[in-house]
Amino acid sequence: MKALFFLRHYNDIDHITPVISKWIESGHTCDVILIGHPKFRDDYRIQYLASLAAVRVAHIRELLPALVYAVWRMQTLLLSHSLRRSFIGPFAVALCRIFDDEQRGHAWRSAAHQLLRYSFVNLDKGVVVFDWITKNSPVSLEWVETVVSMAHTMGLGAVSLPHGDSPHANQLIRRGEWDLQPNTLYSAGRIFDKLVVPNELCAKRFSPFIADHLLEILGSPRYCDEWLARLKKLLPPAPLTGSSHQLKIAMFLRKDDFTIFWEEVSEVIRMIATFPEIVLVIKPHTRGGWKQSLTKDASLRYLPNVRIAGDAIHSVHLMNWADVIIDLATSVVFEAIKAKKPVLAADYLHVGRSAVAEFIPETELRCRDDVYQKINKFLSHGCSSFYVEEHRQRFIKEMIDGHNVNVLPRYVSLLETQAQIRSVRKDKE
Repeated sequence: MKALFFLRHYNDIDHITPVISKWIESGHTCDVILIGHPKFRDDYRIQYLASLAAVRVAHIRELLPALVYAVWRMQTLLLSHSLRRSFIGPFAVALCRIFDDEQRGHAWRSAAHQLLRYSFVNLDKGVVVFDWITKNSPVSLEWVETVVSMAHTMGLGAVSLPHGDSPHANQLIRRGEWDLQPNTLYSAGRIFDKLVVPNELCAKRFSPFIADHLLEILGSPRYCDEWLARLKKLLPPAPLTGSSHQLKIAMFLRKDDFTIFWEEVSEVIRMIATFPEIVLVIKPHTRGGWKQSLTKDASLRYLPNVRIAGDAIHSVHLMNWADVIIDLATSVVFEAIKAKKPVLAADYLHVGRSAVAEFIPETELRCRDDVYQKINKFLSHGCSSFYVEEHRQRFIKEMIDGHNVNVLPRYVSLLETQAQIRSVRKDKE
């Protein structure tokens, strides 16, 4: 069977690559089309996929004629919510009036037709895969709807796979979120035949808008045992060093559109820096980290035992390097929990209630005193025996493994089923 995967940024590459790898291992073929920044051609996971005989990897601009790509790119930018919120937003809105729905639809169909024909000529079974698409995704929802509609016409299935997890146990976490009602951003997921989530916590985002039979809870492809074992062999060498006599701490930040108390984050960093036995590395979010006020604070760079990690240092590098992780509610720390490395859920530094603290209460930081006391204890007693094992196992069961540890085969089975169901329906019409 054949699958076409559209990948756009660091997170969906990270979470969907395990599924693609298992799909190929199961005897199928696929195309991977990158629709984000061309720099991701050099990502180690994309290079791994490109090395597989049954995978073709290309950037969208390599597959479309120059004019078709230029129009596709322009329309994508014009409909971008981030552009419309910028100072040139009124200009973008005005251009959208010129390029109306009918004109945009023609351009979307032209691009979608060529990409689908590239992958599915003379094939009667297949599936098209996107990551989670919301109403404010950088990729245009209009275009995704067009691809899905044309895929259905060709007898192809359409599936939405996770590009992350749910690091928050609560809902109101972003600036301007004041209404405790289902967030209509997630209603876009109903255009797919199946939308997949790793756990019940993620399912709550989509369930108000998607029928139960369209929503599948399959576990986490990124943090399951099978992929973690494979990832160790793929990860490039880490550009990190540290003395065995130092306590190595990594801090993972969230995107700037989440409500974070940056003044206190800065205070905590400076307090940690007063411990001479500690080295701290701060990892900005992989998307939008440059917007964060903290990373712009030049004074942090003068602290001798603090550094800010650049793009060359992957989150997994930091996870392997660190003895302790301080987290502002990111799913990347799920891997550390699997490895029994202490994670400190710094919930008092943001407005959210983290899933980690919800499941594993001993991880929660509720004030600056907690930070000091936890670190002081690690320095004096070491980092072992941190977790209550019952709490950690419940987290792994409910957030990562689901029904059982065989997560990736469940994803392959779902894609196989969707590739066949749509084809059978087309034959009967």
